[in-house]
Amino acid sequence: MNDKSAVLVTDKLIRHVRLARLLHWLMAICVLVLLTTSLLPIFGIKFSWVIMHWVTGLILAVAALIHIIWSLSWHRLRQMVFGSRDVKDTVRTLLWFFRISRQEPAKPGKYSPAQKLLHHGFAVIILASISTGLLMMVKIDTPFWERNPYWLSNASWGIIYIIHDLASMLLVTMIMLHVYFAFRPEKRLYLRSMVLGWINRREYASHHDPTRWENK
Repeated sequence: MNDKSAVLVTDKLIRHVRLARLLHWLMAICVLVLLTTSLLPIFGIKFSWVIMHWVTGLILAVAALIHIIWSLSWHRLRQMVFGSRDVKDTVRTLLWFFRISRQEPAKPGKYSPAQKLLHHGFAVIILASISTGLLMMVKIDTPFWERNPYWLSNASWGIIYIIHDLASMLLVTMIMLHVYFAFRPEKRLYLRSMVLGWINRREYASHHDPTRWENK
């Protein structure tokens, strides 16, 4: 029996496998710790944050690397590619939202265009944070090396700091949007699927196009 026919005889369809959920929540915790340790000192709350910050950053980098490697299968890449059909669906949704057209939005496959864009936005911002953060580690003492603040020029460090800080601010904005939509009543099925892994048959039929969903 293939995956699509399995949907017809079982009440639950796996949307996120265990590894995907573990990586999601691990990276979410890491991002929250990183934002907390970087922003609280700015607001006058002083504590020994440097070690916690860079150790958490390394954990996030490892988790992101595992996620990238795991996602490199053609099947998973194909699910997340934002293609021409997603562009058409986005335009159709916007026209319907602003009451320019009465044609209702098309049902997506496993991921909607908005979910794909959010994922890619998080990916770009987190990778920018990780790459600049790893470079900034040169300026602190670690068990692996002694600090060397002169490794790059002041101008180069300035650019790195700007990118890192801008990525952090964008990350705060993205998280606020993500949490807001995750708790909206019509979106809570996706929050549950990221915790428990599944959506039910009714939700599958109501929110998704079975011909566009590849469940492997």
